[in-house]
Amino acid sequence: MNVVNDSPRRRELIRVAAQLFVQEGFDRTTVRMLAQEMGIKSGSLFHHFRDKQEILCAVIEEGTHNALAIAREALAQCDGGAEARLHAMARAHLETLLTDRNAHVVALYEWRRLDEASRDHLGHLRDAYEQLWQDVIGDALEAGLIRGDKFLVSRFVLGALNWTVRWYDPAGAYSPDALASELIDMLGAPAATPA
Repeated sequence: MNVVNDSPRRRELIRVAAQLFVQEGFDRTTVRMLAQEMGIKSGSLFHHFRDKQEILCAVIEEGTHNALAIAREALAQCDGGAEARLHAMARAHLETLLTDRNAHVVALYEWRRLDEASRDHLGHLRDAYEQLWQDVIGDALEAGLIRGDKFLVSRFVLGALNWTVRWYDPAGAYSPDALASELIDMLGAPAATPA
């Protein structure tokens, strides 16, 4: 996607679009609704984006860039072994989900609305993020911290972490760090012995 302009106004449009896509769904959100929420005329949106599809792509791209940057930083600062890296990735993932919730909900639930060109454009970012998880899970498997197929364990962990956007309450019993630790610790629980 070509960025027509990367102004603060454009970034605000991305934030508001993410919020509307979560509240209304991509299909039901209109350009007019977005313009009204921003307090501008509908035509003004096209100074920043060619169409609604490009807005969706920008929301997902910004959220994915953010997630990738936070995950890479967490791993770079991690001085421990496989277990510490696994916990660092889980904490980083929850941090991005809980601080940039709307962008991630849109990425999770509206990805299928992207046209083929947008999916191709964003695929490398998604693949890079999933590869970080595959590497960290692979290290944890090699260290004997967890068991299972690397791909399936990665999908299981990401699925569990992603689902927190639906039920997690920041005022609840778990901080994001405690929640990440609890979820990752579940992976290392010994297998139950048949009775």
